[in-house]
Amino acid sequence: MPETKPVWTPSARRCRRTQMHAFLTRVVEEDGIEPTWPALHAWSVDSRNAFWTRMIDFAGIKPLHAADAVVSGQGMLDTKWFPGMKLNFAAHLLRFADDHTAIESQNELGRTRSITYRELNIEVSRCARALRQAGVVKGDRVAAFIPNIPEAVIAMLATASIGAIWSSCSPDFGIDGVFDRFGQIKPTVLIAADGYTYNGKPIDSLDRVRGIVAKIDSINRVVIVAYVNDAPDVSSIDGAVVWSDFLDGGDHDAPNGASSDPKDDALRPEFEAVSFDHPLYIMYSSGTTGVPKCIVHGHGGTLLQQMKELILHCDLRRDDRIFYFTTCGWMMWNWLVSALGVGATIVLYEGSPFHPKPRTLWAMAERLGVSVFGTSPKFISACEKVGLDPRTEHDLSKLRAVLSTGSPLTDENFRWVYEHIKDDVQLSSICGGTDIISCFMLGNPILPVYPGEIQCLGLGMDVRAVDADGQPLIGQKGELVCCAPFPSQPIGFWNDPDGEKYRKAYFDHFDGVWRHGDFVEITERGGVIVYGRSDATLNPGGVRIGTAEIYRIVEAMEEVVDSVVVGKRTEDADVEVCLFVVLREGLSITSELIDTIKQRIAQGASKRHVPRIIKQVSAVPYTISGKKVELAVQLMIHGDNVPNRDALANPDVLDEYEGIV
Repeated sequence: MPETKPVWTPSARRCRRTQMHAFLTRVVEEDGIEPTWPALHAWSVDSRNAFWTRMIDFAGIKPLHAADAVVSGQGMLDTKWFPGMKLNFAAHLLRFADDHTAIESQNELGRTRSITYRELNIEVSRCARALRQAGVVKGDRVAAFIPNIPEAVIAMLATASIGAIWSSCSPDFGIDGVFDRFGQIKPTVLIAADGYTYNGKPIDSLDRVRGIVAKIDSINRVVIVAYVNDAPDVSSIDGAVVWSDFLDGGDHDAPNGASSDPKDDALRPEFEAVSFDHPLYIMYSSGTTGVPKCIVHGHGGTLLQQMKELILHCDLRRDDRIFYFTTCGWMMWNWLVSALGVGATIVLYEGSPFHPKPRTLWAMAERLGVSVFGTSPKFISACEKVGLDPRTEHDLSKLRAVLSTGSPLTDENFRWVYEHIKDDVQLSSICGGTDIISCFMLGNPILPVYPGEIQCLGLGMDVRAVDADGQPLIGQKGELVCCAPFPSQPIGFWNDPDGEKYRKAYFDHFDGVWRHGDFVEITERGGVIVYGRSDATLNPGGVRIGTAEIYRIVEAMEEVVDSVVVGKRTEDADVEVCLFVVLREGLSITSELIDTIKQRIAQGASKRHVPRIIKQVSAVPYTISGKKVELAVQLMIHGDNVPNRDALANPDVLDEYEGIV
C-alpha cells in the first residue's frame, strides 16, 4: 500500500524558482492549460508536437538546419522525429567555451583534475583531428575500453563531432565480454587505458587490449591512455600509440592553417551536420542470457530527451555540479556527460566508492560542492550498514538532490536519506534503461516525495501499467508499457536490417506498444512503485509477486547484507520462491533466523511472499553496472547453462548456486 505521508515537500518558494515551474507557466500562458503538474503531463502527451518543439527551444538547442516537420510516419515503429533537421550532439555540449569548470575528476587514490569548458573544446578539437587523420569518417565506430576519466569524455565528444559512432565498455570486462560487444560493431579505432585501480590495487589492461585487438580485425588504430603508468609500453600492440602522441599527431595536420598550439583559441572543434536520427551511440543489453543486443541511439533523440530530464526533472543549471557513480559501460555515464549541454560541471569518479574509506564519495561531494548526487540503492544501503552519517560528518550545504537508480529504493532507503544525509533534499528514484538511454519515470522538483515511490512519469512519455489484456491499471500492479512514440527510442539494433530483433525485444507482447519488462504500480497521485523486472516476477500459485517486495523487507534486517530471490519450477507446473541471503561476517544461517525472515516477510508483504527455501550464500551475482542477476541464478538452480558469464562483475559466484536447492 503506498504511503500517504510525504517525507519531503518542496516549499512554495522553492517550487517557484524551478525550471519546471517556469516551463509550466509558459505552457499555461500560451496553451491555456490548468497550472498543475497533472495538466502539464497530460498536455505533453496529448500535444506531443507542441511539447517537443517547445522543449528544443527551452533547452537552447540550436539546430544547424531546421526541421521540415515534427514527425513523419505513424506508430511506435514508423514514426520519425524532426525529419530534415541537421544538428550535432557534441556541438550542443560544447556550446560553452569559457573558463567555467566543465569536468572535475577524482579517483580512489585521491588524484584530482579540473578542466574548463575552453580547455575541453581545445582537447576535443585535437582529438577529432587525430581521429580524422587516423581515417575515421562519419558512420565509423570508435570503441573505448576505458575507466571513467576525462579522456573518455573528450574522445566521445570528438567522435560525435565527426558524425562517427561511440561505444564504450568498462575496463573490468574480460576479453570475451568485450568481443561479444565490439566484435559485432567492427570499430576502426579502439581507445583504452593501460589499466585501472580498484580498492587501491592497480590492474593491468594491456594484456586484454592485446587479446581484443587480436580478435577484432577491423581495428586499425589503438590509442592507449597512460593511467596506471606514466609511460606504458605499447610496442607489442599492433597499431598502438599513446594518447598524448595521438593528439600531437592530429595537430600536425590541422586544417585551414589552424595553429597547433593547444592553448590557441583558434583550435576549436568542427562539427559535422547530421540528421536528427543519425547514430550517436551503440549501447548494449546486459547479455546475461545471450549475446548482448547492440542498441543504436541517435544524436537528436538522445540530446532532446536528456536535456528534458536534466533541465526540467532535475532542475540542473549552469552553476550546479552533478555527480553520478558510474562506469563507462553503463548508460548513466552517457546521461551524466549530457549535463555539459546545460553548462554545468560534471564530476567523474573512478574506482571503488568505499576506498580508501566508506565516506570517500561524501568527502568528495563536500570538497567539490556537489549539488546533485547520483548513486544506487546498493550504495545507500551499504552506507547505512557501516553506520555513516553524512549529514553530521560533512558539509553538504550545496546538495539539492539525490538521484538513485539500478534497482528500486526501499521505504527504509528513503527514510535513511532524510535522516542521515539531508532533510531538505529532493530524493529522486529514477527508472528507465539503456534501451531508451533515459527514464520513463523520475523525479520532479515541484512535487512531494513519498517513501518507496518514484515521483512521476516523464514529460512526453505515455507510460501506463497494464494487465495481461493491455488494459490500464491504477493502484494495481501491472506491466510497464509506453503507448506513444518518443524521441529517444532506439533507431534500431545494429546488424538487424529488417528490424526483427528490435520488434521482438519490445513489441511482440502488446501490438504496437512498447513493453519495457518492469512490473510496476502507478498510484492514484501519479507516482510509480517498481516491484522488479517482469521477467523475474515470481508466480507462486498464479499470483504475481515482484522481487523488490521481498528485498525491501529482507535487506532491512540487521543480519542480512544482500540477497537474491528467484522462482524454482515444481513438478506440478507451479513455482516455489527461493531466497538466498548474504549474512554479516561471522553469522551463519540458523532455523531461528529462517523463521524470523519468514515472519518478517509474511507481516511486511503477505504469506504468499514467504520463500519456501531460504539458503545462505557468500555473494550475489551482479552485472558490471551493479544490477542483480536473478535470471542467471534461476538458470543455475535449474541446472541450465548461463551463456555469457563475462557480462557479470563476479561470475565465479554462480557456481555456488548449482545444485543448491
